[in-house]
Amino acid sequence: MTVILITGGARSGKSRHAEARATAFAGAPVYIATCPPAGEDAEMAVRIALHRDRRGPEWRLVEEPLALAAALQASDGAGPRLVDCLTLWLSNLMFGHRDWRAEAEALLPVLAAQAAPVVLVTNEVGLGIVPDNALSRAFRDAQGTLNQMIARVADEVDFVVAGLPMRVK
Repeated sequence: MTVILITGGARSGKSRHAEARATAFAGAPVYIATCPPAGEDAEMAVRIALHRDRRGPEWRLVEEPLALAAALQASDGAGPRLVDCLTLWLSNLMFGHRDWRAEAEALLPVLAAQAAPVVLVTNEVGLGIVPDNALSRAFRDAQGTLNQMIARVADEVDFVVAGLPMRVK
């Protein structure tokens, strides 16, 4: 089992680095997208299309905005998996009024039990200013806690800055 957590700021190169890490493993890669369908958000639809085009047709796509543990269990053994990203997953849980902490706690043993590699992307949101409203502060705090939880069970943690990865663990 290999669990790799890739973190960094927005537009830092996390996804590109995570794709490279995932494709370094044997087997056809599986992309687990936590972003809900773009719907009428044209800008998000363009972002999704750019990600898909960059990855290419060899990636199998699983779209799962909420049931991440189940998606990992169902895809185990199908090749390395790339989860992009935990930040959107957390946002989906919080805006869906779900218990994000319980969902994260349930994810930890699933990660530990995976036979095939898992690469997870997340944002480091705690390096900026303190947000000016309670919801943003709650999200920042939850994201920091979630990142710590996943980092504890990860075999490796990389921090990406300006497209350059640094090994943290």
